[in-house]
Amino acid sequence: MWYDRTHVGTPLLRVEELVTTFHTDRGVVRAVDRVSFDLEESQTIGIVGESGCGKSVTALSLMRLVATPPGRIESGRVLLDGKNLLELPEREMRAIRGNSISMIFQEPMTSLNPVYTVGAQIVEAIRMHQDKSRREAREHAIEMLRLVGIPSPESNVEAYPHQLSGGMRQRVMIAMALACEPKVLVADEPTTALDVTIQAQILELLRKLQQKMKMAVVLITHDLGVVAEVAETVVVMYAGRIVERGSVRDIFARPRHPYTRGLLDSIPKPGVVKGAKRRLPTIEGVVPDLHALPPGCAFAERCSLAEDRCRKEDPVLEDVAPPSNHVSRCFRWRDL
Repeated sequence: MWYDRTHVGTPLLRVEELVTTFHTDRGVVRAVDRVSFDLEESQTIGIVGESGCGKSVTALSLMRLVATPPGRIESGRVLLDGKNLLELPEREMRAIRGNSISMIFQEPMTSLNPVYTVGAQIVEAIRMHQDKSRREAREHAIEMLRLVGIPSPESNVEAYPHQLSGGMRQRVMIAMALACEPKVLVADEPTTALDVTIQAQILELLRKLQQKMKMAVVLITHDLGVVAEVAETVVVMYAGRIVERGSVRDIFARPRHPYTRGLLDSIPKPGVVKGAKRRLPTIEGVVPDLHALPPGCAFAERCSLAEDRCRKEDPVLEDVAPPSNHVSRCFRWRDL
């Protein structure tokens, strides 16, 4: 069973067997292949993996923002408070998107409209979902800018995106996403384009706002260090599929998939003897072409534990430590 047995009742967000494809000149690509997970109120789940593994497409699928064509959400369910978002008419989905479930995009400079002030864009988001006058919405926008740490919000509400730094633009994106106090926030690589100091500030800001608003967070990232800091549950994706899922404690202490082990081993470790030269381990090879996935396990060609069975049979997600809800898509998880 894929579902989270550690919680009783229906979770705030439940994703069941989600499949998203892209129709290209070379054929149909399954960018998201039967992805499932649960998210409770106030919980953070981290979705990690290399570029092209399906993380961002999963995020866009939750929001129903996959460009059609060429993309298409083929099957599955995305249940928010028990309501399947994938079955709603677009008009009803627009009322939910940005209100009950909201998203912070990867690059704020391409997400913010350059010809409108940041205040006007936040005001638009507020008035779309809340019964407020323009004046009330503007006051709320200023309060949101103050909440996310924008200096002089009364004047910066009139600033254009190009007049703000990268860190400030990301804070504006957070203010816009949280203006209607969503139940679920989807954050797609929210700190990728920022320097390390600003990254830490943004993550701390998100953590504080999450506690204040009691919202759940889906954090998309390639940085396992970030996941270790802010998430309770980890989903590891490879070639469009979940290859391992479990609590942060279980995944970091006892990874049960060779790909997860490779990702963890490639993180720089503190405490190396001064002057010692130590090359970080790498995962050999490249992610397979999704147009022509090999038979069997998609990770087999890069895996040091692979055997004949791995190259012929397709592994399924298997409980590795019941009832902890730690699952792995690997025939040889016991050997790890």
